[in-house]
Amino acid sequence: MRRRLIIVLLIILQTCRLAAADKPAAAVVSVAAAANLTYAIEALNLEFQAHHPGARITTTLGASGSLFAQIRHGAPYDVFLSADTQYPAELAAAGAGVSATLQTFARGRLVLWTTNPRLPMSDLKAALTSPALRKLAIAQPRSAPYGRAAQTVLEQLGLWSTLAPRLVIGENIAQAAQFVETGNADAGFVALSFVLSRRLAGRGSYLEIPAPAYPGVTLAHGAILTQHGRENVTARQYLEFLRSSAAQRILRDQGYSSPE
Repeated sequence: MRRRLIIVLLIILQTCRLAAADKPAAAVVSVAAAANLTYAIEALNLEFQAHHPGARITTTLGASGSLFAQIRHGAPYDVFLSADTQYPAELAAAGAGVSATLQTFARGRLVLWTTNPRLPMSDLKAALTSPALRKLAIAQPRSAPYGRAAQTVLEQLGLWSTLAPRLVIGENIAQAAQFVETGNADAGFVALSFVLSRRLAGRGSYLEIPAPAYPGVTLAHGAILTQHGRENVTARQYLEFLRSSAAQRILRDQGYSSPE
């Protein structure tokens, strides 16, 4: 009796092994994305998975420069989404990215956002020179393109030196927005996608900063397949998806301009 029971258990175990072997492994795509995509990336991933049900996407958010450095040092990301095209291009030049896959998939938009009702938001310079502005949040210009754009705006207005002592610098654009949200800064330069997000929409007021106010910083968002993801078919499909009409509609709704 005992021998029969063991045989039955062995048959069941073998059947389970065969069933597992027949089932295709989940296609995993590891995406390193600029922090300004915090709210857009979830919608993008859901849309992609609706067309690729077997895909599993893991996302890491951070400053574009920080993610670039991680990939250069071997971080196992398949796709890199940067807030500029410079970092992906450097990745390709360094042999850590597949140059043929480099593309621009969106253009970011910079805003000055405040939750302080005493700050005059009818005019950018009036807001930045108001006595009500005690702390101003920006992302780290050395590693975040939105931070570089904010610094350029202040330099163009001749306010960089004046406001430098009052700057609160976030590691990335998400942290800069958090400083404003929590009242640790009276205003901050953040991505339009943040103030339009479900979480922050309707809170405070904002002024969009026209691109000519920060010459030399395009906020053209670049995407590239890393060498780690070179053989990942689903990762390549993810890159192609970013230029699809469905993805572009999501990005427009989230406050981005078209890549052209």
